[in-house]
Amino acid sequence: MTKEKRLNPRYSLGWLESFAQRVNADPEMAVVGDWLSTSFALVFGDKKYVVHTDKGKVVNVVANPRIDERSMFGFRAPLEIWDRFLSPTPPALYNDFFAMLMRVPEFSLDGDAMVVMQNARALQRTMNLLRDGKN
Repeated sequence: MTKEKRLNPRYSLGWLESFAQRVNADPEMAVVGDWLSTSFALVFGDKKYVVHTDKGKVVNVVANPRIDERSMFGFRAPLEIWDRFLSPTPPALYNDFFAMLMRVPEFSLDGDAMVVMQNARALQRTMNLLRDGKN
Protein backbone atom coordinates (compact mmCIF):
# COMPACT_ATOMS: atom_id res chain seq x y z
CA MET A 1 0.00 0.00 0.00
CA THR A 2 1.44 3.35 -0.95
CA LYS A 3 1.73 6.17 1.55
CA GLU A 4 -0.73 8.30 -0.49
CA LYS A 5 -3.42 5.60 -0.32
CA ARG A 6 -2.71 5.17 3.37
CA LEU A 7 -3.50 8.84 3.96
CA ASN A 8 -6.93 8.48 2.32
CA PRO A 9 -9.51 9.02 3.74
CA ARG A 10 -8.12 9.09 7.28
CA TYR A 11 -5.65 11.92 7.80
CA SER A 12 -7.14 13.86 4.88
CA LEU A 13 -8.56 17.37 5.03
CA GLY A 14 -12.07 15.94 4.55
CA TRP A 15 -11.57 13.67 7.55
CA LEU A 16 -10.50 16.64 9.68
CA GLU A 17 -13.46 18.68 8.45
CA SER A 18 -15.73 15.86 9.69
CA PHE A 19 -13.83 15.99 12.98
CA ALA A 20 -14.52 19.76 13.14
CA GLN A 21 -18.24 19.10 12.69
CA ARG A 22 -18.18 16.53 15.52
CA VAL A 23 -16.40 18.99 17.82
CA ASN A 24 -18.78 21.82 16.97
CA ALA A 25 -21.88 19.67 17.54
CA ASP A 26 -20.64 17.99 20.71
CA PRO A 27 -22.68 18.85 23.82
CA GLU A 28 -19.74 18.15 26.14
CA MET A 29 -17.56 20.62 24.25
CA ALA A 30 -20.31 23.20 24.67
CA VAL A 31 -19.73 22.87 28.42
CA VAL A 32 -15.94 22.44 28.68
CA GLY A 33 -14.74 24.36 25.63
CA ASP A 34 -15.49 27.99 26.49
CA TRP A 35 -11.83 28.85 27.07
CA LEU A 36 -10.39 26.84 24.19
CA SER A 37 -9.51 29.67 21.81
CA THR A 38 -6.19 28.80 20.23
CA SER A 39 -4.58 27.10 17.30
CA PHE A 40 -2.77 23.78 17.37
CA ALA A 41 -1.01 21.54 14.91
CA LEU A 42 -1.74 17.90 14.26
CA VAL A 43 1.07 16.08 12.48
CA PHE A 44 0.23 12.63 11.12
CA GLY A 45 3.52 11.24 9.83
CA ASP A 46 4.60 13.89 7.34
CA LYS A 47 1.10 15.40 6.90
CA LYS A 48 0.54 18.58 8.95
CA TYR A 49 -2.62 20.54 9.71
CA VAL A 50 -3.31 23.56 11.89
CA VAL A 51 -6.64 23.59 13.72
CA HIS A 52 -8.00 26.97 14.79
CA THR A 53 -10.52 27.06 17.64
CA ASP A 54 -12.64 29.77 19.19
CA LYS A 55 -14.53 29.12 22.43
CA GLY A 56 -14.38 25.37 21.89
CA LYS A 57 -15.52 25.45 18.27
CA VAL A 58 -13.27 24.56 15.35
CA VAL A 59 -13.38 27.57 13.05
CA ASN A 60 -10.77 26.54 10.47
CA VAL A 61 -8.49 23.67 9.52
CA VAL A 62 -5.46 24.50 7.39
CA ALA A 63 -3.76 21.71 5.44
CA ASN A 64 -0.05 21.97 4.64
CA PRO A 65 0.36 25.22 6.57
CA ARG A 66 3.02 27.65 5.48
CA ILE A 67 5.61 29.06 7.83
CA ASP A 68 3.38 32.07 8.61
CA GLU A 69 0.48 29.86 9.87
CA ARG A 70 0.93 29.99 13.63
CA SER A 71 0.03 27.35 16.15
CA MET A 72 0.58 27.57 19.90
CA PHE A 73 1.36 23.87 20.23
CA GLY A 74 1.07 20.65 18.31
CA PHE A 75 0.88 16.89 18.60
CA ARG A 76 3.21 14.86 16.36
CA ALA A 77 3.50 11.12 15.79
CA PRO A 78 4.10 8.51 13.10
CA LEU A 79 0.97 7.11 11.43
CA GLU A 80 1.31 3.81 13.31
CA ILE A 81 0.95 5.63 16.64
CA TRP A 82 -2.05 7.66 15.44
CA ASP A 83 -3.64 4.45 14.12
CA ARG A 84 -3.48 2.95 17.62
CA PHE A 85 -4.88 6.10 19.25
CA LEU A 86 -7.70 6.35 16.70
CA SER A 87 -8.76 2.72 16.84
CA PRO A 88 -12.30 2.16 18.19
CA THR A 89 -10.83 0.38 21.25
CA PRO A 90 -7.29 1.72 21.68
CA PRO A 91 -4.76 -0.42 23.54
CA ALA A 92 -3.43 0.63 26.92
CA LEU A 93 -1.42 3.88 26.82
CA TYR A 94 -3.00 4.80 23.48
CA ASN A 95 -6.49 5.57 24.80
CA ASP A 96 -5.67 9.11 25.96
CA PHE A 97 -3.29 11.71 24.59
CA PHE A 98 -1.94 12.50 28.09
CA ALA A 99 -0.99 8.84 28.57
CA MET A 100 0.70 8.89 25.18
CA LEU A 101 2.64 12.05 26.04
CA MET A 102 3.99 10.40 29.18
CA ARG A 103 4.57 6.85 27.97
CA VAL A 104 4.80 6.73 24.15
CA PRO A 105 8.10 8.32 23.08
CA GLU A 106 7.04 8.61 19.41
CA PHE A 107 4.10 10.86 20.38
CA SER A 108 5.35 14.35 21.09
CA LEU A 109 4.12 17.75 22.11
CA ASP A 110 5.65 20.70 20.28
CA GLY A 111 5.26 24.28 21.46
CA ASP A 112 3.68 25.80 24.55
CA ALA A 113 2.87 23.09 27.11
CA MET A 114 1.31 25.72 29.39
CA VAL A 115 -1.49 26.33 26.86
CA VAL A 116 -2.08 22.57 26.70
CA MET A 117 -2.36 22.31 30.48
CA GLN A 118 -4.61 25.38 30.72
CA ASN A 119 -7.00 23.72 28.27
CA ALA A 120 -6.47 20.12 29.38
CA ARG A 121 -10.10 19.04 29.72
CA ALA A 122 -11.29 20.61 26.48
CA LEU A 123 -8.27 19.25 24.60
CA GLN A 124 -8.85 15.78 26.00
CA ARG A 125 -12.41 15.84 24.67
CA THR A 126 -11.30 17.37 21.37
CA MET A 127 -8.66 14.71 20.82
CA ASN A 128 -11.12 11.94 21.68
CA LEU A 129 -13.46 13.34 19.03
CA LEU A 130 -10.82 12.55 16.42
CA ARG A 131 -12.15 9.00 16.73
CA ASP A 132 -15.18 8.90 14.48
CA GLY A 133 -16.21 5.33 15.21
CA LYS A 134 -15.70 4.39 11.55
CA ASN A 135 -11.99 3.63 11.73
